[in-house]
Parts: sequence; structure tokens; C-alpha cells
Amino acid sequence: MNQPSPISLAQLESYLWEAANILRGSPVDRTDWKSYILPLLFFKRICDVWDEEYAEMVETYGEDFEDEHRFQVPRGCHWNDVRETPINVGTALNNALRCIESANQEHLYGVFGDAQWTNKDRLPDPLLKDLLEHFSALHLGNRPVTSDIIGDAYEYLIKQFADATNNKAGEFYTPRSVVRLMVDILDPQEGETIYDPACGTGGMLLGAVAHVQEAGGDPRTFFGKLYGQEKNLTTASVARMNLLLHGIEDFAIERGDTLRNPIFTDPSTGGLAAFDCVIANPPFSLKEWGREVWESDPWGRAFAGLPTDSSGDFAWVQHMIRSMARVTGRMAVVLPQGALFRGGVEGHIRQKLLEMDLLEAVIGLAPNLFYGTGLAACVLILRQRKEPTRAGQVLIVDASAMYRKGRAQNYLDPEHVATILGWVTAFADVKDRARVVTVEEIAEEDWTLNISRYVLPPIGEDIPPLAEAIADFKVALERVREAEDNLRRIMQEGGWLA
Repeated sequence: MNQPSPISLAQLESYLWEAANILRGSPVDRTDWKSYILPLLFFKRICDVWDEEYAEMVETYGEDFEDEHRFQVPRGCHWNDVRETPINVGTALNNALRCIESANQEHLYGVFGDAQWTNKDRLPDPLLKDLLEHFSALHLGNRPVTSDIIGDAYEYLIKQFADATNNKAGEFYTPRSVVRLMVDILDPQEGETIYDPACGTGGMLLGAVAHVQEAGGDPRTFFGKLYGQEKNLTTASVARMNLLLHGIEDFAIERGDTLRNPIFTDPSTGGLAAFDCVIANPPFSLKEWGREVWESDPWGRAFAGLPTDSSGDFAWVQHMIRSMARVTGRMAVVLPQGALFRGGVEGHIRQKLLEMDLLEAVIGLAPNLFYGTGLAACVLILRQRKEPTRAGQVLIVDASAMYRKGRAQNYLDPEHVATILGWVTAFADVKDRARVVTVEEIAEEDWTLNISRYVLPPIGEDIPPLAEAIADFKVALERVREAEDNLRRIMQEGGWLA
């Protein structure tokens, strides 16, 4: 049997992004690229692995055994069948994907999403054939490409699509450095349950698996213990493909509106299902989030107060608290920093959570770390049972200086994550960076968690050296003069200036 050459991660990433470039300039909007490229990658992977399994069984046993395949590929639904279709390629592809989903309902039902493969105005046959031929040049079976490499390449594509669609990326993608920070703080252990009620593309769940793996644990202990819910059909499909391509087959990713209709419940208690780690980056200040349902919520999630219809931030927080296991439960949630100090109902909810002594840490992050918003966000850490030495106290962290400035976006680098994690783990005062505050002190501040009330950066820290400031001023002045000259030229050419 011929052995295909191994493919490096860099080679695969480059090749996959070239597939996206085929769509550049096509009728397919770039915000929809992932709806087409990611399912094709997964379809090709399934078929190439099936081919490997088939060849191996024939070579070993002289025949193929259908039930020994990881996934079933029905007759006429293989990648090559679609590739050889002369016309109406989109229809052939759509039929193949739906048949594969139907034949593998336990793991693959609905996994390919709802892309408009049959819409020839958007995806004409020649364009689709170009995509198929591009993918056909690589063998994506297990021999040349391990699950780790193809999973990492898939994550690379998700990030590239986020970069290309910055304004909408926040709906489905959380920067991996922020995921790493949250997961490392929660410190999930082998065999624990992990739940993300706004799971996007599954990055938080995969982050938990990677955390255990890097600590020398067995990620297989998470099989059947990863749970996520996602409202958007395409994004939920991407999350399922993401986990499968990382070699994780036993999980539950459900599509649905978590705040209006939570999927994961416990019939034995009549409440929500409980998990060891609950982690999420929900939509910031979601409007019309389902307040009308919560007015008589059967799950009792408005225990600290009913948020207004204009912001669902504390609806997510209360849902996650109700989803924490009674003893081991802990959670990390990303919120806009406005949630720390807004008054009214939100102020009363903060007061209740603090009085219940659920809040352990507040971490203020730098602005412009997240796609689609330049706002500074924060991470809240809550625990059902805090360590006795931390009872009645909250660690307030100002990590706003922890970032690397980028052209269009700021970045949280590994050294920043390590520093912030160190502060949170130590749970101690750090000059100008972190402070342990009592609940009584927060009460005196009228229950605000505004970070600047408790931690102030040193005066002048952000002021550059004089020589650097003068150089920056000269550059800025030169740009102003160039702009003035350009405007004057345009006005003269247009006849507006004599």
C-alpha cells in the first residue's frame, strides 16, 4: 500500500487558506466563506479516512467490514462521486452530505450546516469544481495528517475567517489567549464535566481538553463530558466539526437559544443540569434576550434579579450559576466592563451575588482584544464554594496594561496570560495591579465593581519618555501637513479654491 507523504501543519494551513482565496471575488460573501470551506474540509477528511480503513481491511482480511468504519459513507456519496459529477455539482454535493449525516445520526446529524450548495447564482458549477479539485490534491487521511494537525489547521481557518470578518467574528470566535486564561484559572481536571452555554465554534471546550492534556492527563476522560449550546446553526455545526477533527467523538453540542430554551436539564431534580466547570463568552449586552420567558422561568434563574430587556449580561451570569455543580462548580465568564458598574437592576444583582459570596475574582482586560468591539472586557470568576481563606473577599485585577498592540487589534500574549494567572492564583495584593477587597468594602462603594475604585495604575505609567513623545509628535505633525496639502490640491483641482 502506497504511503502518502506526511503533511506539516504549516503546509496544511497554507493550502487550506488557498481554498478560501478561490472564493475571493466570487458571489459568496466573505462572511459566509466558513459555511462552505469548513464542511468541504470535513467531508474530504471523512472520505479519506474511510478509504484508508477500507484498504487496510481488504489487505488484512480480504474484504471490507462496514461496521468497522469510524463513519459510514453510503454508496454514491463519496468525495470522488461528487468530484466526478459533470453538472449540478451543488445538488450532488448537498445530497452526499445529507446522506452521510443520515447514515451517522449519532455523531454527524446536521454537522454540515445549511450552506446553499444548490444556489448556482452564488456557487456556480465551475467555482465549486475548482474548490473540489483544490481539496482533491491533498490526502487528508490519518496517515499523512493526524487529528492534532488537522484539528489545529481547522482552528487556524476559523481564526482566519474571524480576521477576514472582524465585525461579525465576535459572534462565534473568542481569541485563544483569552480562552487559555479562563481555562487555566478554572483548572479542569480529568473526568470533570465542562459546559459552555454560548459555545460558538467550541474553542472553550477544546481549551479544557488541551489544559488537561498539557498537564499530562488523558483527554479521553472528557469523552461524554463536554457540553455546549449555540443558537446559530452554522456556528453550532462548525463547533461539532471542530471537536470531531480534534479526535473527540463523544460530546453534546446542541443548537438552541440558551436563555429562552436551555437544552441541558436534569429530570431527576427538575432543574438545570449541573457541571463542574462552566465557561462562556456570551454576546455582549444582548438586547431582547428573553426577559418575557424569565418572568416565569421554570428553572429559577432570576434568583438574584430579573435583568432589563436592554442587556442580557446578568441573565447569562445567572444561568451559568444555576448550571454549576453544588460542590465543585466554578465558572468563568467574559462580560463588557459596563456590567461591573451599571446601576438599577444590575446593581441589585451584583449586590446579591456578592452577599451570597459567589464572586471570587474580577479581571479587567485591555481594550480591543475581541473581534467586532474595541470595548474593554472583563472576566468574572465565581465558585460555589470558595476556599475558607478567601471567604468574604474578592480579588480585583487591573490587567489593562497586559497586551501587545497590533495594527487593528490588541493581543494577549502567553507571557501576559502567565502573569495574570499568577496574580489570580496567588490571590494577594500586587502593587498597582491587584487588590484583595472585602465584601464590606464593596458595599461601602455602593456595590460597584468598577476596577478603578479599587486599583489605580501608577501615575504617568503610560506617558512615554520625552524624546519618544517628541518624535511621535513630529510624525503626527508631518501627517497633518500632508493631509492639508492633499486637501488643498483636491480643492484647487475641483475649482473650490483659487
